[in-house]
Amino acid sequence: MATDRHVFGVFPNEAGTISAIREMGGRPWRLERVHSPFPSDRIMAALNLKRSPVGYFTLAGGILGFVTGIAFAIFTSVQWHLVVSGKPVVAWFPFIIVGFEFTILFSVFGNVLGLLVHGDLPDFKGLERYDPRCSGEHFGILAVCGEGEEEALADFFRSKGGEAKVISV
Repeated sequence: MATDRHVFGVFPNEAGTISAIREMGGRPWRLERVHSPFPSDRIMAALNLKRSPVGYFTLAGGILGFVTGIAFAIFTSVQWHLVVSGKPVVAWFPFIIVGFEFTILFSVFGNVLGLLVHGDLPDFKGLERYDPRCSGEHFGILAVCGEGEEEALADFFRSKGGEAKVISV
């Protein structure tokens, strides 16, 4: 919306960040993004995120890859008519290996596609709403509030032990 304002809170420790995340639940502000200098299970638990659908893209890619690999091997062997020592033209065991390799290849493609679709990538505006201190030793919370509520949200971040900056992007 045009009336939304972004406020970025920078916290020196993980405990203050978790406290702010948990208490934002009952407030009118919306949590948009959390930055951490390292992966934190405590922050992930506080965010209470739903399961990502990217795994379904990977599964669909793997199934499609297996079927494609088997079909490709069968099509190739039938087109070339190479009968060797009376062995069957469609030999399943070697084709399973080809299907396995295609499974891995297409699973990777499905995973990347899922990350692009559900990760909102590429994010060209992300750097404008980022504080470089979050790469070193600080934690950051990017929250969205309505017009005129910027100071209330900034005061909330300050009350939790952090610094607040209103972003005008």
